[in-house]
Amino acid sequence: MKSLTLLPLLALVAGCVTINVYFPAVAAERAADRIIQDVWGEDGAPPEGREETPEGEDSTSSAAAPPVALRLLEAVIPAAHAQEPRIDISSPAIKRLTASMEQRHRRLQPHYESGAIGLTRNALIEVRDLGSVPLAQRGEVRQLVAAENDDRNALYREIAVANEHPEWEDQIRDVFAERWIGNARPGWYYQNEAGEWVRK
Repeated sequence: MKSLTLLPLLALVAGCVTINVYFPAVAAERAADRIIQDVWGEDGAPPEGREETPEGEDSTSSAAAPPVALRLLEAVIPAAHAQEPRIDISSPAIKRLTASMEQRHRRLQPHYESGAIGLTRNALIEVRDLGSVPLAQRGEVRQLVAAENDDRNALYREIAVANEHPEWEDQIRDVFAERWIGNARPGWYYQNEAGEWVRK
C-alpha cells in the first residue's frame, strides 16, 4: 500500500527534475579555471578558495545504503539527471579561441606586469595606463587588447552555445570575470565592483 501512494509523488518529483534546468555555477567555475590556466600557463597564481573533489568521487557520498524511496526515485529519474552538472569546454571553437588567447598572452603579459593593462569587472581587459607603454608599441598594445576582447566575448558566447543554453552567456561572463581576477598574479591590476583600478 505504501508503494502505491509513493508512486504519484515519485512521478511528480521526476517531472520537476527534468524541467528544472539551472545554471551549474560550480561546474562553470571549474571550467573557467581550466581555461584560464591553459591561457595563462602554470606560472599564473593558483585558483583561490576551492578544493577540487577528485574526478569520479562524490563529496556527498555516504557508506550507508540509500533508503528504499531513494532507490525507487533513482529508477524513475534518468541517470543523466542524477549526474553532477558539467560545463563542456571541448568544442573545436572553444579550443581554437583558447589557443589564440594563449598565444597572445605571451605578448600581453609584460603589460599586465607593468600595469599598462588590467582586468575589467566585465571579464575583458582594458588599457589602464598607456603612458607606461613605449610610444612605438602603443598601437600594438591597443590591437592586442581589442583582439583579446573579441576572443573573450566569443568564448563566453561559444561556451553557452556548446552547452545548449545560449541564455547562460551573461552568467558565464560573470563567472569568468571573478575567476580571471582570482587567478591573476600579484601586482596585476583589476577593476573592483565600483569600477576602480586596484592592484592585486
